[in-house]
Amino acid sequence: MLMQAFVNLPNGQTLLEYLLAQFSLTQTLDFFLRLVLACLCGAAIGFERSRRFKGAGIRTHIIVCCGAALIMVVSKYGFADLIYESELFNGVRAVDAARLAAQVVSGISFLGAGVIFKNNGAVKGLTTAAGLWVTAGIGLAVGAGMYTVGIFCTVLVAVLQVMMHRFKIGADSYNAYEIQFRVEDTEEARGLFAEQMKEWDATVTESKIERLDDGTVIYDITMRTTKTLSLENMMEFFYGKLNAKSVGLNNLH
Repeated sequence: MLMQAFVNLPNGQTLLEYLLAQFSLTQTLDFFLRLVLACLCGAAIGFERSRRFKGAGIRTHIIVCCGAALIMVVSKYGFADLIYESELFNGVRAVDAARLAAQVVSGISFLGAGVIFKNNGAVKGLTTAAGLWVTAGIGLAVGAGMYTVGIFCTVLVAVLQVMMHRFKIGADSYNAYEIQFRVEDTEEARGLFAEQMKEWDATVTESKIERLDDGTVIYDITMRTTKTLSLENMMEFFYGKLNAKSVGLNNLH
């Protein structure tokens, strides 16, 4: 009896008919296609950014682009029940339903900004902030009665997040290290360090050099490499081969 209540609603409609009451199956599939295409566009831009080791990579761009597409779909089609004749909402078509929804889009940005921070030269929390923003869009979709679109977007973003955590692409496939060391300012030391960077297949993304009066120089660099380097082996190189006076290492991710 309970199962029948879920399948057959009091007005005689099935649950599927109710979910597709506002939009036909073709229109709903068109909405799905828009979200998927937005993800592909965001991935293309994010891939280029990740190749340059920028803070916002593929995942962040995908989530933001998908969320923007979802909010645009809701903005254009989410208030159809107020525009057209409706037994349930007849008589309230003069209200501006999009007004409060617009405040959600801008207001959630302040919440997202609160989870972004910079730690040891690396920007953290961009993907989490983007996730909060697209979650707000999903809430708008469900609240506007676009249940299938909201559910599809939820599944789409969740699947992409899981897949991209498991199969890393672009800058996500690199390990980042912050290194600060003090050595004698000699041509030999610079040559040894350059050779070791080639062996590590590392790329310097940030660097700062400070020369001291005692003839030593302090290097403060951030590098990325596809290899996983052990801090013990790195310390062995700096103290054993490079004869560093002091070394500070930090594995960023």
